[in-house]
Amino acid sequence: MSEWISICTMDDIPVLGARRVARAQGLDVAVFRNADDEVFALLDRCPHKGGPLSQGIVFGRSVACPLHNWTIALSSGEAAAPDEGCTPYFSVRVQDGEVQLRADELASRALEQTRPHAGPAHCAGKPGCATA
Repeated sequence: MSEWISICTMDDIPVLGARRVARAQGLDVAVFRNADDEVFALLDRCPHKGGPLSQGIVFGRSVACPLHNWTIALSSGEAAAPDEGCTPYFSVRVQDGEVQLRADELASRALEQTRPHAGPAHCAGKPGCATA
């Protein structure tokens, strides 16, 4: 049985919005609230190009990535067809108005995922990289 950690209250998450939860290791977790007051949690990284899903537009049970408008299912992290890919999801529950995530998942899930690097700073100092 895993320990549940309170991260905020329902009122701390805007309707049709998100709140980011920082972790000791790994990327942040985005906690979403839809118009029906359902709460979902996904890694704050689009499976396409790594966009911050917490900055996307929530509609129904989905979020649109702010970079390229991919639609990601909040309940599973799956990209809607014709796009393909998945972002990790996290178990979430609401008890007495407190939004809670599982401690074991926060500590272990998707720790290897990183944000993509862009621009010249990505390869600066690496052999074979052109730096101007």
